[in-house]
This record gives sequence, structure tokens and C-alpha cells, in this order.
Amino acid sequence: MRRNLIAITFLLVLPVTGCNNGGRNEIIIFHAGSLAVPISRLVKQYEADNPGVKILTEAAGSLVCARKITELNKPCDIMASADYQIIDDMLIPEYADWNLGFATNEIVIAYTAKSRHAEVINEHNWSELLAGSDVIYGRSDPDSDPCGYRTLMMLSLAEEYYGVPGLREKFEAKDRSYIRPKEIDLTALLQAGAVDYIFQYRSVAVQHQLKYVKLSPEINLGDPLFAESYRSVSQQVAGSKPGETVLIKGDFIMYGITLLKNAPNRQEAEKFLAFLLSPEGRSIFSETGQNTISPPILSGVENPSQVIMEATTRQGL
Repeated sequence: MRRNLIAITFLLVLPVTGCNNGGRNEIIIFHAGSLAVPISRLVKQYEADNPGVKILTEAAGSLVCARKITELNKPCDIMASADYQIIDDMLIPEYADWNLGFATNEIVIAYTAKSRHAEVINEHNWSELLAGSDVIYGRSDPDSDPCGYRTLMMLSLAEEYYGVPGLREKFEAKDRSYIRPKEIDLTALLQAGAVDYIFQYRSVAVQHQLKYVKLSPEINLGDPLFAESYRSVSQQVAGSKPGETVLIKGDFIMYGITLLKNAPNRQEAEKFLAFLLSPEGRSIFSETGQNTISPPILSGVENPSQVIMEATTRQGL
């Protein structure tokens, strides 16, 4: 895994090429399901400011997004992942040159007023209540979605933090009928009353006006001060090709975004990325319950100082 991360103050601007999508000024974005709300708002604003540009988005679990590129060879300009490690491990260097860590999140337990024990659940008793036979909870698939493997990592951390041997194993075995491909699918189950609780990102809970239990920073994967502790846990997940697996190590939650090497509309995609990372773009993320990293964190570039120099030169900085 590429751990040589450095901070940058502006978007990488790579050599500009013409539009290769048959004359249509389209941008294709694959993105994590948890980014659906902010991406939708960003797209709406960008299209309003840039008449004639059409942005096509596909939401899926971040691992699924990567496999659309590596296995299915689907055209894509931009990929935004809920875990920057997926871009580092599955796309760089064959499909992308660089990766920007641009946003953060944390794991919470989301619920509604109709959930069983909604009036008493808190950060101290959640594991006991969710383990009860009268409660049903949902989680996302760790082979498809970072929220899925982060949920299992959180449970491993909770097992150690609370001193409850077997906690993760108990939760993995329970309610397996309510595992879904991506975390956003769980929200529909919860709102329909099919489950009482879901392991979810805080931003998604905020966006859908759900109640949630805020977990201790020692286990919620959202605090960089505990990154070293988070790295003590890991999860094997399906890789970029059938039969392959990838070991994902725990870390504080950092979303990554990249521009694909064979982006059909590189020129317009670069402009959209600049907008996403601008103060206006960051404010949209903030308004939808998600914190951004400013300046973003760069990985995957062998000579980052030269790249940054070229980028700032092109922007006249």
C-alpha cells in the first residue's frame, strides 16, 4: 500500500486532452453510495453553472465501483471511493496515477423512533441490546462496500475496548439476512421498519434525518488520533479480479477520489474536480454532514513535488 502521503493545496491538473465521447460533453462518475447526496448536489450546481455539460453518476459500493473499471472495463472519468485504500490498491498504477484523500466520516448505529429500545439505547449498552433476540440489525457486505468491512473492524475494536470476547463473532452470525451490497441500501430497510438498527456512516444518518448512537472515538474509525489503534485490525475482501483477495487494514476513515488514465472527457472532469475541492464544493459536503480534508492528501505520485509545481504553474499561482 502506498503510504507516502503528502498534503497539497490545489487539485492536480494533468495534461489536458480533448473530449473523446463522440462530441457529447459528458462526465462519468462512479462513486460510493454514501456520497450520493453531496454528489447529487454538486452535479446539480455544476450543470447549472456549465450549460451543455451532462454528468452521469453511478452509485455502488466502492469495491464494486473499482471492479467496474478493472473487470468490466466500463468507461469512467472520475471515481470517488469511501476508502482511499481501494484506489491505491486496485487502481494505481494501471488505471490511475494519483489519489486525493478529501473527506472523512465515522461509523454510527442509526435507528428511528420506532426501533425497539430506541428510548434507552446509548454508546454504553448498544452491543447488549443489538445482540438480543428481539432486535434486528442490518449491515453492508464487506466484499462490496467499505462500510461493511469497517463495521467488522469496529466490532473487533469494540471487543477489545469493552473487554467482551467473541463480540464480533456473535454479531457476524446474527441477522445475516439483512446484509446489503452498499450502506445506502440499509437506510431503506430501516425506514421501512424491516430492521431496528443499521451500522452506518454518520453523514448518511444526518442526510436522512435518522437518530444515531455516536460511538466512542476509540472504535468509530473517525478520529485520526486513534489511527494507530485502528490499524491493529484488518479484513480480507474480494479483490479486483475473480478469486483474488485484498487485505484491508484499519485506518481512520478517509474518502479518496481520482481521475482515470483513460478518462473519456478528461478536460471537463478536471474542471469538475476543481469545483468539488473548491470552498463552494466543500461547503456542500459540510451541509450534508460530511467533513472535508483541506488541503486534501495526495498519494500514488512518484515525483509529487514536480506534479505540484506543474499544477500551480498552470493555475498561475
